[in-house]
Amino acid sequence: MNDNPNDLKSMLPDDALLRASGAPLIQGNRLRVLRDGRENYPEWEAAIRAAKTTIHLEMYIIHNDATGRHFRDLLTDRAREGIKVRVLYDWFGAMNTLCSGMWNPLRAAGGEVRAANPPRISGLLGWVRRDHRKLLTVDSSVAFVSGLCIGDAWVGNPSKGVQPWRDTGVVIHGPAVIHIENAFADAWRLAGGEIAAVTTQHRDSIHWDGSVAVRIIAASPETASLYRLDLLIAAAAQEYLWLTDAYFLGTSAYLQALRSAAKDGVDVRLLVPHGSDIQWIANLSRTSYRALLEAGVRVFEWNGPMMHAKTAVCDGLWARVGSTNLNISSWLGNWELDVVIEDEGVAVQIEEMFLQDLENATEVVLTDKNKVRPVHRPPRAPRGRILRSSGQSVLLRAVTAGSALNAAVTGKRRLHRAESSSLFSIGIIFCIIALAVFFLPTVVAYALAVMFGLIGAFLLTRSLRLRFAKPEIEGEEPPRPDAS
Repeated sequence: MNDNPNDLKSMLPDDALLRASGAPLIQGNRLRVLRDGRENYPEWEAAIRAAKTTIHLEMYIIHNDATGRHFRDLLTDRAREGIKVRVLYDWFGAMNTLCSGMWNPLRAAGGEVRAANPPRISGLLGWVRRDHRKLLTVDSSVAFVSGLCIGDAWVGNPSKGVQPWRDTGVVIHGPAVIHIENAFADAWRLAGGEIAAVTTQHRDSIHWDGSVAVRIIAASPETASLYRLDLLIAAAAQEYLWLTDAYFLGTSAYLQALRSAAKDGVDVRLLVPHGSDIQWIANLSRTSYRALLEAGVRVFEWNGPMMHAKTAVCDGLWARVGSTNLNISSWLGNWELDVVIEDEGVAVQIEEMFLQDLENATEVVLTDKNKVRPVHRPPRAPRGRILRSSGQSVLLRAVTAGSALNAAVTGKRRLHRAESSSLFSIGIIFCIIALAVFFLPTVVAYALAVMFGLIGAFLLTRSLRLRFAKPEIEGEEPPRPDAS
């Protein structure tokens, strides 16, 4: 227990946390932390098999592999038995299933399947935003929130010596489940489905099931809910802040918050992958190591095949588990879902889990020659087949490349060696464009004309729709069908 009178609770009153996150504190929940696929998947299966009315699954990726088809078949069986099954997957994340007919059995059994945020004429570039959530709710009584997608990578292949990906999730009973159900309902309606939010009467009928207090942060593009909260926690940490992240590309503001905390004596530790399924992100992440290490932040790289968890724990009082990575794409560009836990018992569990993970990690240090080096170079993770992962994002690649370009042109910060490949690629692209303009001016002109014509037509169409749309009556909501 934390006996410090200047602890996190006194530093951050509930009003401050509510304003930063936009999420109220929900008392009276029962929550368990689940480690890896070996603990999460069996719990998901058991809940699905026990469903009596509804099963809602919102998942960034459901791979068309043995694990993905296993869950599909399980959902199909329940749909045949009359359970209302709704599945929402991300259009980009699960692109490999679009033409495979993977969901035909579930649809034939009466289940509903929708893709989140596909390309459409009404949103010219809206498709770059991802539904990156990983949630499962059953009967509005139990909910699972995690960093896990559904696929063989989280199971591994023991017969071939392939370890599963490291990941973390939670299972929740109690009033917080209704907030998670309503987050799903909002996403389902955005995907064109019809579903009602859980009514106040239903919410009031959910009894307290434990003593754990949580906040459900259902972030959407540009809300920055968790980003504001992460900055606030980094500023308020008194003793320690331990972070685990799969695709770490902190903003300048967040990196400075971690540096300032470490310089002030806070034990700041960061655990990230060594070998990643998207290696360029891991390489770019390493460009921030020097600044962090010089300030006293300790950085560790996971020795296994992939560290995919997104967790944080602070001062034995506050913890976070969910889908949000510490990068601008997750913070500002995606639909994400995280459970923020204000409970000493759960914080201790995540703290112990973090320390166990460090036993299979290599610390990165500054050597005598002031070079960033691991203490011992771990064996490189087997590459195998590259999986489309929850860190893959067009927005993320554009933002990080743009950061290197901006630094090179304005000189606002010192560039690092690892950024040379980004600058080289950008330079090649600009040279190709220049050559195309010089030798093929007509082709370039026609291409620009088509592009600007499409943008103009899109803007004109939107303006006419807005101008002639039927005005909404203030305070009136469209009718919603029954939620069952």
